[in-house]
Amino acid sequence: MDILIRVDKLRKSYGDLTAVDQLSFEIRRNETFGLLGPNGAGKSTTLHLLAGLLRPDSGSIIMSGSDSDVRKSLGLAPQALALYPDLTAEENCRFFAQLYGLRGSRLKERVDAVLALAGLNERRKDRVETYSGGMQRRLNLACALVHDPPFLLLDEPTAGVDPQSRNHLFESFETLKRQGKTLVYTTHYMEEAERLCDRVAILDRGRMLALDTVDRLIETHGTGSVIDAELDRMPQAESELPGLLEGSHWRLQTERPFEELARMAQRGATFRRVKVDRPSLESVFLGLTGRMLRDE
Repeated sequence: MDILIRVDKLRKSYGDLTAVDQLSFEIRRNETFGLLGPNGAGKSTTLHLLAGLLRPDSGSIIMSGSDSDVRKSLGLAPQALALYPDLTAEENCRFFAQLYGLRGSRLKERVDAVLALAGLNERRKDRVETYSGGMQRRLNLACALVHDPPFLLLDEPTAGVDPQSRNHLFESFETLKRQGKTLVYTTHYMEEAERLCDRVAILDRGRMLALDTVDRLIETHGTGSVIDAELDRMPQAESELPGLLEGSHWRLQTERPFEELARMAQRGATFRRVKVDRPSLESVFLGLTGRMLRDE
């Protein structure tokens, strides 16, 4: 197991508010590592600590195999767009590339590559102020990548984008993973974490609630499947029907949904409609936190 980043007992407070509280985890080389949680969970603060933009109150972050200037090894696509609206897409990319010391043919090669990845070649000469929100998000990613860092920090990278740009960003992240890059991805969208992340750390109020692959999180913390059915005929002994019955509408949470359905059928129940909802990452989150996701 090739560890790229080791985080040990990381803590960061703002006055009386503890944003990150004793976080410890490891990030493996060439994985997409998700930081999942509601707004205010500490995701962005953790990302800014990893980027060196904030200094922790205590704890440590160690990046293995990096040179003396760690920042050259990472790229940051912040949630607040880091773009110059009065410059073109190409000028923005060239500016950030030159900050990292790129010159000549290498500079041109990298600008061309990231604009192609972002799907912005045809609009590269247009000012950013004329771009849609989705195009600006894609350019934000391009600027974070222009110096070709092996380690990429993505802070809510699909916030406020249209479905087409969102899907293009997903495909871009998957391309970067295939190229061998390591990604840290903050989000409060379950489907993004499920699609993109090799492992997910669930955070709330600065604390780590769980960390594992999505499948193992569901296996370990899932609360069982839910049968949601409309009955045509009740079982022979209606009192033996487990769960909640309202009229002909039956709901049951169980670890063995199909065995329960077969058992009820053997007892004479027939069904007009049956739906089985398996445990999901969202149900894991709700089970761990005991409350709905916050958007505050």
